[in-house]
Amino acid sequence: MDIKGTAAIVTGGASGLGKATAAMLASQGAKVAIFDMNEEAGKAAAAEIGGVFVSVNVADDASVSAALDTAEQAHGVARILVNCAGIAPAVKTVGKENVPHPLDIYRKTIEVNLIGTFNVISKFAARAVSVEDMDGERGVIVNTASVAAYDGQIGQAAYSASKGGVVGMTLPIARDLASHKIRVMTIAPGIFLTPMMEGFPQHVQDALGAQVPHPSRLGKPAEYAQLVESIIRNPMLNGEVIRLDGAIRMAPR
Repeated sequence: MDIKGTAAIVTGGASGLGKATAAMLASQGAKVAIFDMNEEAGKAAAAEIGGVFVSVNVADDASVSAALDTAEQAHGVARILVNCAGIAPAVKTVGKENVPHPLDIYRKTIEVNLIGTFNVISKFAARAVSVEDMDGERGVIVNTASVAAYDGQIGQAAYSASKGGVVGMTLPIARDLASHKIRVMTIAPGIFLTPMMEGFPQHVQDALGAQVPHPSRLGKPAEYAQLVESIIRNPMLNGEVIRLDGAIRMAPR
């Protein structure tokens, strides 16, 4: 799919992988709408790339529908969707003093990472099916999972379950939308230099990067965005999950 002039939506686009992706799409001529809950950072990110910002709770029906209306009014029906919104709590199944994992934290993680991703996908696709196909396709969806879907560490029960769900729904959604000429792909990043990671001391960042076989460093958000671009441009990429991790396999902790 040609990116230039195409309307695109990036959830979680105010920072990290999403921000880098929004910048890449804008640099390629896309009309970008950033969906995020962080209004200050979202507006700043949108201003940097000449896009629009919409405050969105991806897990809420009405919020997503209203956001899609706003984005459509600004740029027309979107053909590109990149889902980067997510949360990553670290809680053991049984914590200190034998306290069980709080169910509200588990539920919220599933609601944001898994249900939120599906919520945006289904509503985006319902609009994209009506547009004229462009070079044989109407839309491209790229989701964000994590290597934690396969190599979940201690304290990642909720996070791994949510990202495993994103991995598991990739193929059936791609099959659902194939007749509408909409592709669906998922990226499973390893350890990337996101704002959360930047908050760690440099020696901690270096130690984490050293765990990656090659290149032995933290991933760059721009490298995630580069893969998104490749997926959008290559029409045979569909229904698959790509690990973007430098060959790392996560240890238990």
